[in-house]
Amino acid sequence: MLLIGAPGTEFREAAELARDAGAEVAMADNPDQAMTILRVSGGDLAMIDVESDVVAFLDRLHAERFALPVLACGIDASAAQAVAAIRAGARDYVPLPPERALIAAAIASVVAHRSLGMVGDAPALTRATALAMAMARSSAPVLIGGEPGTGKELMARTIHEASGRPDPMLVVECAGVAAEIVESELFGHEQGAFAGAAARRLGSFEKAGEGTVFLREVSALAPHSQAALLHALQERSIRRIGGSELLPIGARIIASSTVDLRERVAAGTFRADLLARLGLARVEVPPLRARGDDIAHLAARFAERLAAADGLVFRPLSDAAVAVLRGYSWPGNVRELEDAIHRAVLLAHGPLIEPHDIVLADGSRIAARQEVETPQAIDRLVGRTVEEVERELILQTLERCHGNRTSASSILGISVRTMRNKLKTFIEAGIAVSPAA
Repeated sequence: MLLIGAPGTEFREAAELARDAGAEVAMADNPDQAMTILRVSGGDLAMIDVESDVVAFLDRLHAERFALPVLACGIDASAAQAVAAIRAGARDYVPLPPERALIAAAIASVVAHRSLGMVGDAPALTRATALAMAMARSSAPVLIGGEPGTGKELMARTIHEASGRPDPMLVVECAGVAAEIVESELFGHEQGAFAGAAARRLGSFEKAGEGTVFLREVSALAPHSQAALLHALQERSIRRIGGSELLPIGARIIASSTVDLRERVAAGTFRADLLARLGLARVEVPPLRARGDDIAHLAARFAERLAAADGLVFRPLSDAAVAVLRGYSWPGNVRELEDAIHRAVLLAHGPLIEPHDIVLADGSRIAARQEVETPQAIDRLVGRTVEEVERELILQTLERCHGNRTSASSILGISVRTMRNKLKTFIEAGIAVSPAA
């Protein structure tokens, strides 16, 4: 927490209360000194006296892409000063001398705001988030990988919010959409550019301004669209479809893919030069099964939020229910977990959510499924060859990963090359392999 204003008793009190609430506190006499501190040490929250130049400070934060909330404060400040500070971009106003509850609430607000992003403290997620934060203030494109449902768009929003770039972050869906529609979404079009183009349309690159354009499932782009996107990235400019005017772009590009684009390049369906541009910075969002205790934390958050959204009584998860959740592999990842908890919130009638309340999309209960799958597991292996067991393990892991070879290889502790060679051997032996693989 950074306090900005003339040193005095009130500010010292605010600093002590913030420290008592668990914050690390730095103090600056003026905005210039504050910017110097931020450049060296960074910060999560700033509180600035309304007697300082709040507007100029906020402008400097934006210019240097510092994404931190700002609270205005003051001693006997007028209502007009407080309103002016908030209109300038301050999140709220805190009167001085401070009250302990107000300072604690301000810090809690920042924690809550940040927790709306990637939730959890599993080492794999922590590493991915730390890498994303290190890249956030760069203008370089970011490529986010991960299985379906892991939260790639949420990671993109986390990067956008930490980048200091202005809103919006515009999302362009690349999968399941005709190439001309995708290109119109990206670059816009002029009236009459193609059948149905009744009027000029601005594309996401123009509408985003200095914000962010998020390309969801970029692997699905058609060859012509890949070439157009590559040109935009190289030249930092676009032309609307059917237009001749060259338009500069300032938006940052973040893309996601559920498949390994290096494999698509090897297969000749994705441009190597485009991957090189998009993949200057890469973040891999880990699958839920690799996140340990995060499953319990996420489930509790979902249960509370979804009960409130549906106007229902909040029921915590029992220890038995948490154990059931932890014992499942969650092939659909966070999205599947959220859906399962939503069903449990609707089905539960006791004081707690119990194992029998947790139902999957196919109508089966995790508890019942685990009872069938786990007993006598060793007995199923006796009498079979190592080769047979290995084959089943590889194919079942690949199925659980929805055909994502990179994720399956990581779980199995083998290289993607080894995985490819194993699958080739299976196919040559006449063993059915899922088309997704």
